[in-house]
Amino acid sequence: MNHTMRSPVMPRLWNAFLWALMVFFLINVVLMISTVLVNSLATRWFDTLLPQGFTFDWYSRAWDEFQLGPVMKVTFYVVAAVVLLAIALGVPAAYALARVDFPGKRWIVLVILLPMMIPPVTYGIPMATVMYQFHLAGTLWGVILANLVPALPFVILVMMPFIEQLDPNLESAARIFGANTRQYFRHVLLPLLMPGILAAGLLVLVRTIGLFELTYFTAGPDTQTLVVALYYAVFAPGVRASQSIDAMAIIYMGVTLIWVVIALQFVSPTQLVSRVKAAPR
Repeated sequence: MNHTMRSPVMPRLWNAFLWALMVFFLINVVLMISTVLVNSLATRWFDTLLPQGFTFDWYSRAWDEFQLGPVMKVTFYVVAAVVLLAIALGVPAAYALARVDFPGKRWIVLVILLPMMIPPVTYGIPMATVMYQFHLAGTLWGVILANLVPALPFVILVMMPFIEQLDPNLESAARIFGANTRQYFRHVLLPLLMPGILAAGLLVLVRTIGLFELTYFTAGPDTQTLVVALYYAVFAPGVRASQSIDAMAIIYMGVTLIWVVIALQFVSPTQLVSRVKAAPR
């Protein structure tokens, strides 16, 4: 009887603990971001709860001091190119791996997914060395290729299970009705794969914006993305106002948030999962 009376208590305590842990984590995140935001607007802030005054001048100074105009342009080019190339190469590769069985398939899939499973530093330094030998390091295409290495496995990993749940008889049915390969891909396969493609593109977009190591190893003075420029702003020699650095950090967070919000207008994070669950067996 005691066991029956106590059993509902433990799940409630566990749920309360999880909620308290989540609230504690969210409060810490909000406080850290608020501190950076307030300091980026502060004129002076010493030993007081709030700064003595507020100004937006630090944002204009950070924009000019760190040359954020060209940096934002490079970031846009790198992210857009990596997303498009990863989808263009990853979707056909995922389709072939999902549809064709051959000896050594598991090992090939393992090799393809290795850049996701090991730290970027372990292969970033040798890759940068090879790029320097071929004069690719320091160029825009070198940064794009470096970011493409971990982005391509992301697309393959997302698309393979999505393709596997599609009925292989769809292609045969399309052939019976006279559709060629191009028509089958455009009118049958592409609409079915589009939710997965958009979800994979969203993952690649977010990862590429924040990928530091590979970009740092291969970027030159004129090919730095926003995250690398932020690193140089913090650790470069010389005296810099903390407000301007925090202003640059807020710009970085704002740009990332804008990209993610725009991407979410086209795909929901749960769209891929719900689509797979709703697929007929």
